[in-house]
Amino acid sequence: MKHLIIYAHPNAGSLNFHLKQTVAQTLEQQNHEVVIRDLYNLNFNPILSLKDMSGQRKGKVSKDVKKEQEYISWAEHITFIYPIWWTGMPAIMKGYIDRVLSYGFAYRYDAGVQKGLLKGKRATIINTHGKSQAEYESIGMDKALSLTSDNGIFAYCGFEITKHFFFDQADRPSPQRVQEWTEILITSYQI
Repeated sequence: MKHLIIYAHPNAGSLNFHLKQTVAQTLEQQNHEVVIRDLYNLNFNPILSLKDMSGQRKGKVSKDVKKEQEYISWAEHITFIYPIWWTGMPAIMKGYIDRVLSYGFAYRYDAGVQKGLLKGKRATIINTHGKSQAEYESIGMDKALSLTSDNGIFAYCGFEITKHFFFDQADRPSPQRVQEWTEILITSYQI
């Protein structure tokens, strides 16, 4: 199977980096094709410009966006890995979504009805956050995060969401907790 990992964290010593490596190695050990797009290492430009916006409506995108769209077109399963910062994704990931999952590529409107154009592709989302799951549940943030990303972005574009992982208190996990999460991902990616 063709797997694309879209990753956003600047620290190669981070938990997110470990999770990315775990997913990639698990898939590669099963002889899947794996491509990783590390947005920070790519120095991906997250700024949606007026030129980008006008080009999207005409089906014309910049070279960097076209390249990312080609990876998404190639992939059968896409894993998005990023931390939750300020109750949302890092700016570089949001900019990637703004620019790459563009009108005419990821979605369009037919007679005023939205249509996701990435149907047939599966997506898994892996998030880390500092608060506990109990804190997020008590204020409804768990539902808000799922609604805005799962429904508002990924399902909107047609992805079938296979799983959305939230690894909590990730700013201070014990080695045992990291091992538990590692095993969860290894098991989940046995395809």
